[in-house]
Amino acid sequence: MIPAALSLFLLARPDPSALDLAAREIYKELIEINTTDPLGDNTRAAEAMAARLRAAGFAESDVQVLAPMPRKGNLVARLRGTGQRRPLLLLAHLDVVEARREDWSVDPFVLLEKDGFFYGRGTGDDKAMAAIWVATLIRLKQEGYRPDRDLLVALTADEESGPANGVDWLLRTHRELVDAELALNEGGGGEIKDGRYRANRIQAAEKVYQSFRLEVTSPGGHSSLPRKDNAIYRLAAGLGRLAAFDFPLQLGEVTRAYFARMAALQGGQEGEDIEAVLRTPPDAEAAVRLSRVPFYNAQMRTTCVPTRLEGGHAENALPQMARAVVNCRILPGTPAADVQSTLVRVLADDAIAVTPIAPAKPSPPSPLTPDIMAPVEQVTSEMWPGVPVLPVMSTGATDSLYLRQAGIRAYGVSGLFGDIDDNRAHGRDERLGVRQFQEGREFLYRLVKRLSSAAP
Repeated sequence: MIPAALSLFLLARPDPSALDLAAREIYKELIEINTTDPLGDNTRAAEAMAARLRAAGFAESDVQVLAPMPRKGNLVARLRGTGQRRPLLLLAHLDVVEARREDWSVDPFVLLEKDGFFYGRGTGDDKAMAAIWVATLIRLKQEGYRPDRDLLVALTADEESGPANGVDWLLRTHRELVDAELALNEGGGGEIKDGRYRANRIQAAEKVYQSFRLEVTSPGGHSSLPRKDNAIYRLAAGLGRLAAFDFPLQLGEVTRAYFARMAALQGGQEGEDIEAVLRTPPDAEAAVRLSRVPFYNAQMRTTCVPTRLEGGHAENALPQMARAVVNCRILPGTPAADVQSTLVRVLADDAIAVTPIAPAKPSPPSPLTPDIMAPVEQVTSEMWPGVPVLPVMSTGATDSLYLRQAGIRAYGVSGLFGDIDDNRAHGRDERLGVRQFQEGREFLYRLVKRLSSAAP
C-alpha cells in the first residue's frame, strides 16, 4: 500500500495517472473490506474512509461516522463552501451483496486487475462511486477549491436490503448532516453496446416495489375424493389470468424523454415503433412489439409477476392452502391500492385473497431541469463527443427513493460505462473496466465542479 503522505502528494498533482493511482488505492481498500450482511463490517469501511479524509486536512467536526447499530456505520463528510446555494449531496452505499469464494473464479474480496478489468465484489455496485467521491473530495481540498455550496459525501450502510438502511436513518435522525438541494447517486451509468459507447444514462425516477400475497384456503379432505374447487386449481387459474394481462401503457416525463432519445439511437423497425408509441394515442401494434423486449415493457407499464408458489400439506390430502407471492414494480404516481384492486379484478375469484406483504415506498420522479441536465450533457460531450445523455427510470430500487421522499432531488449519474450485455452486479466475478473507472473518476470530478461553481 502507498503511504498516506505519498497519496496526498499524488492527489495534489494534476497528472491524471497520479490521480488514477490515488483513487485506485482507495478503491482497493474498500473492495478488500467485507461489507456484506450480516457478517461484514460497514463501520470498518466508513472509518477507513474517514481516516483518509482527516489525513487530507478535513476537520474532525466535518467527518463523522454514525451507526444505528454495530457494523452498520455511515460516513458523512463535508467540504465547506461559500453557502450561496444549498448543499450538493454525493451518495454511495458501502454494503455489498454476499459473494462466496467457491462461486467465483477469483477471490471476491481482493481487488484484482486483469485483462483491462477490476474484479471484486462491489467493483461496480457501489464501491467505485464510493471511492471516487472520497478521492474527489480530497482532490478538491488539495486544490484549495471553494465551492459555492457545501459538498456532502455520504457513504452508507444497508442499501442492499439490510436491516438498517443508512440513508433512511440519516434522514430521520441526522437530517441536518445530509440536507441538500440535490444529490448524485448510483442508478445511471454509461451503456457500451458491441464495444461502442452508446449513451450516458441519468436516472431520475424509479418504480415502486410492492409485493402481494395471494392465498386460497379450503377445508381439504382425502385425495381419493377430489373436488373441483381445489385450492391449487383456483390459485393456478387466477395466475393464468394474470399471465395473460398487461397493465396499460403509461409514459411519464422521464420515460417519454428516454424513448424520444432512444428512437434516434435505435433506428430501423424498433426506432419506428418507439416513435409510434410516443404519439397520442400510442400505436397499439407498435406497443405490442416493443413489449416483447422486457426492458421496454418495464419502462412502459406497471408489471406484476409471481415469484413464489406453495401449497398443500401432504401428498395424499387435498390442499387446505395454496399461496403465491406476486411482486409488482409500479410506475411512479400510481397508488399501490389501485394495483391491488386491479389484481383482484384480473384474478377474478373471490376465493383468492390479495394482501400487501409490506407497505409500499413511493417516491416522486426528479424533474429533468436544465440545472442538472445541462451540466451532465456538457461534461458528457467534453469526454465522449457524440454520446447522448439518456434519461432513465430504474425498474429496480436505489436509495434515491428516500431522498426524493424527503424533498431532495436525486439523480443517478456516474459516467461509469459498462457492457449492457455483460452486467455482473450481484453476480459471479463482478467487474468494472479499468479505463471506465478512470473515466468515471474524471467525469464525476468535472460534474461536481460544474454543479458547485458559477464558473466551472
